[in-house]
Amino acid sequence: MAHHKSSQKRIRQDNAKRLRNRYYKKSTRTAIKNLRDLTDKSEAEKFLLKVISMIDRLSKNNNIHKNKASNLKSKLTKHVATL
Repeated sequence: MAHHKSSQKRIRQDNAKRLRNRYYKKSTRTAIKNLRDLTDKSEAEKFLLKVISMIDRLSKNNNIHKNKASNLKSKLTKHVATL
């Protein structure tokens, strides 16, 4: 266990960030799954914009790699176009 006050604070901050990141990552994965399950094209196109925004936010904060974000967006856009 850490003895310094600053390192104890850092541990608390890291734990809070970890939980927040996990929440955003999981909710984005769920949104992607829901988008892939949609069958109506117009509804999927609207939802795609929200999902892309979520992916961009994760990428901006380095929760996922920028190339993974581009690959996901590309695959999802192709999927919606083929509906």
